Amino acid sequence: MPRIRLDPDGPVVTVRLDNPPMNAFDDVQRDELAACARRLADARDVRAVVLYGGEKLFAAGADIKALAAMGPEEVRGWNRALQRTFEEVARLPMPVVAAITGYALGGGMELALAADYRIAAENAVLGQPEVQLGIMPGSGGTQRLARLIGPARAKNLLMTGRRVRAEEALRLGLVDEVVPADAVLDTALGYARRLAEGPAAALEAIKEAVDHGADTGLTAGLALERSLFTGVFGTADAGDGIRSFLEHGPGKAHFNGSAREGEPGEGPLRPRDA
Repeated sequence: MPRIRLDPDGPVVTVRLDNPPMNAFDDVQRDELAACARRLADARDVRAVVLYGGEKLFAAGADIKALAAMGPEEVRGWNRALQRTFEEVARLPMPVVAAITGYALGGGMELALAADYRIAAENAVLGQPEVQLGIMPGSGGTQRLARLIGPARAKNLLMTGRRVRAEEALRLGLVDEVVPADAVLDTALGYARRLAEGPAAALEAIKEAVDHGADTGLTAGLALERSLFTGVFGTADAGDGIRSFLEHGPGKAHFNGSAREGEPGEGPLRPRDA
């Protein structure tokens, strides 16, 4: 059975983890997620993505039984592939929203960290418990977490392996919203739909400027911003937005341009298994 499902809803696609009971990442789920990320990256009709593990939990990490049977060389290759998969999710050109219910632990939390925005249920529990197994996070946990909440707070979570509930995660900046458990997916979809109505080229450029600029010095970041600004200024959406502002005032523009105009795509996404 497929471990990943794509559920399109107009310009928003929900990537549903479906590997019960805990959505643990094994080779199959990892490879299916990578294939989905590549497909979404080339889908010109997709404007936003929601990551969702289901009503009960997001994802509870890696398949520990499988890892226990691996030697150092094998686990290195396995980890490299999972890290690459989450990086493909992080580098999707459109906004990515994580809808977190229940547990998001280990690799599950690392996948949530690859999103641009995180909405958590009141019953959500997040953490990087790898140190309690005598190991460490290997799929972005040490890097994305420190960039998100700062080195000291990240080290506290990483070195103790402690789990944090939704309200503390919100205070730490680990998640961006906390809502009732039965409202998580609808809230995430609502936010994704709002972003999907925006100018796709500008959203892609903003994501690139923030993500790549954070890894450079200020001077290089400003140069990147300047280059992206110039490129976005020439898009059809920019023309429509400026014209609408001048004629009707702010906030009235409707955007229809593609972030990747002229590039080949796979055509519209339809509901199907990965």
